[in-house]
Amino acid sequence: MEKIKKILIPEADIKARVRELGAEISRDYAGKAVTLICILNGASVFFADLVRELDLDVRFEFMSVSSYGSGTVTSGEVKILKDVNYPIEGKNVIIVEDIIDSGCTLSYLKRLLEQRNPASIRVCTILDKPSRRKVDFKGEYVGFEIPDEFVIGYGLDYDGKYRNLKDVCVLELTED
Repeated sequence: MEKIKKILIPEADIKARVRELGAEISRDYAGKAVTLICILNGASVFFADLVRELDLDVRFEFMSVSSYGSGTVTSGEVKILKDVNYPIEGKNVIIVEDIIDSGCTLSYLKRLLEQRNPASIRVCTILDKPSRRKVDFKGEYVGFEIPDEFVIGYGLDYDGKYRNLKDVCVLELTED
């Protein structure tokens, strides 16, 4: 069983921060084309909001990777379930993710995509949980740094549920 323990980041704060991230990315890439890679499924809500804040020439790509299964702790093994459809060689790439936790998945993914010779590659995440880091990894665009709690909402889920919540909430897991 589980229940929502508290709202960690309210919807209004998320909207404001996404606008700021969009403005920052637009400034950094002014006059350039950018390929944004949405990491499914968790980043889809953030991705949709972020791209509407960009004043750039943007191409959308989607990848699906897994390291969790249905649990709350990463398995450590990264699987590419869906790859991008078009080559990224010579492109300015921004990986859009929901959360940086251990850093293992994104570190692996960034290394994999760097082998495809993009012009540049950066990471944009709405949430960062540095206290859980297992590898040295930082995103270039970070929405919020959060404590080591299990969060849901705004695209993040627990066993496929809660993605549609407008706030980022802390989930309390109980044994029943």
